[in-house]
Amino acid sequence: MNIIKLSAIPSTNTFLKELSATENLPEFTIVVAENQQEGKGQRGSNWASEGGKNLTFSVLVKNFTTKHDSVFVLNILVANALLNTLNKFQIPNVSIKWPNDILSGKKKVAGILIENSFKSANEITSIIGIGLNVNQTNFENLPLASSLAVVANTLFDKDQLLTEIVTEIKLLLEELSHSNAEFLWKTYHQNLFMKDKVASFQVGNEKPFSAVIQGVSVEGKLLLLQEDDLVHEYDIKEIKLLY
Repeated sequence: MNIIKLSAIPSTNTFLKELSATENLPEFTIVVAENQQEGKGQRGSNWASEGGKNLTFSVLVKNFTTKHDSVFVLNILVANALLNTLNKFQIPNVSIKWPNDILSGKKKVAGILIENSFKSANEITSIIGIGLNVNQTNFENLPLASSLAVVANTLFDKDQLLTEIVTEIKLLLEELSHSNAEFLWKTYHQNLFMKDKVASFQVGNEKPFSAVIQGVSVEGKLLLLQEDDLVHEYDIKEIKLLY
């Protein structure tokens, strides 16, 4: 693996994106930061991480094709790779919270942010950003966050976790190149947090409502069965799961 280790940078995604624009980097080039000062999350949020305790890194994937339904297939592939890795390390009660947070119980332990650049109509280059809370134990003012050390009551080797996660991504990409994406969707939906259960949601500043998560569409939209007995679709920026 081509691994670039840095002590402190604003964002591994930004660093890798800018580096790949000026250099012909090999596929699966990895940028790891001990201290990521401006890590990015979904909806423009920041990923807060205590320096030296967690795993914040980005992976370059070149020439990913969108023939498998949609670009969102890469999101579910990476989520599945994280899920598989955490199961290997016996992290309890792991699940995927739409669109691509990883939970242990109801606490967030990892987040994914993928940024795509289209090279052609069906081919993209992707920067896969992953933040994994590993050995941090203090989450003051973050009631829904946790770490592997907290939930498993042990410290973990960050380099070993990094190797396992990237290996899982490679394996799933290889498997996907020889088949359709059905096996990825099956795993994703089997492990989707609150699937087939009643949960509370909020759209913007509107009054919260209850609905049942039916799944996720190929475009990455959340499918909710609501009180009118119809299934409605919601984009990432439209709706928030309250729990």
